[in-house]
Amino acid sequence: MEKIKTKRERVKFASDNVAGACPEVLDAILKANDGDRAPYGDDEISKNLQDKFSEIFEKKVIIFPTSSGTAANALALSTMTPSFGNIYCHKLSHINVDECGAPEFYTGGAKLVNLNGVNGKITAEELNKSISGKGVVHHTQPSSVSITQLCETGEAYELDEIKKISEIAHNHKLNMHMDGARFANALVSLDCSPAEMTWKSGIDVLSFGATKNGCLAAEAIIFFKPELVGNLPFLMKRAGHLLSKMSFVSAQLDAYITNEVWLRNAKHANAMGKKLSQGLNQHKNIELAYPTDANEIFVKIPKDIIDQLNSEGYTINDDEWDGKAVRLVTAWNTNLSDIETFLNFIK
Repeated sequence: MEKIKTKRERVKFASDNVAGACPEVLDAILKANDGDRAPYGDDEISKNLQDKFSEIFEKKVIIFPTSSGTAANALALSTMTPSFGNIYCHKLSHINVDECGAPEFYTGGAKLVNLNGVNGKITAEELNKSISGKGVVHHTQPSSVSITQLCETGEAYELDEIKKISEIAHNHKLNMHMDGARFANALVSLDCSPAEMTWKSGIDVLSFGATKNGCLAAEAIIFFKPELVGNLPFLMKRAGHLLSKMSFVSAQLDAYITNEVWLRNAKHANAMGKKLSQGLNQHKNIELAYPTDANEIFVKIPKDIIDQLNSEGYTINDDEWDGKAVRLVTAWNTNLSDIETFLNFIK
């Protein structure tokens, strides 16, 4: 029992991926396990998701559940980008840094064009200057733009920023993709509606993240433009992501968006993130690297404190952004006592 406790403490604040599934999601999985259900998404739970998500986004959408964010991103981009195309993204973006070439693989060789941006976010001005080569047979062709919400420094793209980037993309006949790994955290941080943060701001396809905010293994690709779906069902099958027992993933998503579970979880995670950020910012030897908009905190911590935290059993990664900052993340199940213990140890 003591070993289990130590192991849990070691990963506290390492990521919101370390958190288990919330009770509502676990209960939904058990209910989905009762009796037999049609496979490959032909079950009633999966079919009903279309209407539920359409209601949430105030628009008829087409949704494809999947089990990982990498699959959601890479498959979504494969419908928008030909093998000879470009995907414009921030240099720190998950699709560029942390997906082992999956977008390039799934698109059949599309090129990721890295933008420097500001504090982890690309800008409309830099994007506009970077788009080139259209119609030139010697160049890969501008095809898509991908932004991450929250971005990789924990900040949220403001609605005006999304709209300006989308306007530039659409003016150049490019498609807009949003990697919404922490979609709910950004949503409650901006205090806006899902529609306002996506299609009303110009987003064409969304990778809807849920695993980091209370699900077991559930993500979704959401299309706001039906014409972009293309051959996705065949691509998912060929890639091994047409799940035979999709009802278990769909059940998670259904429970997640019912009775505002997803928003409640995100509000709590964000509130804990702000508490941790404020506490760290009061330490004279610790400096916030970026503003804390939601549940990710990036701080500059002296090496001796990092060493002491690691010796105490915390897992502190001091290699974030080439050693420029340490990332700490709160989750839907983070307790205030966890934060107080962490801050008291540093004091």
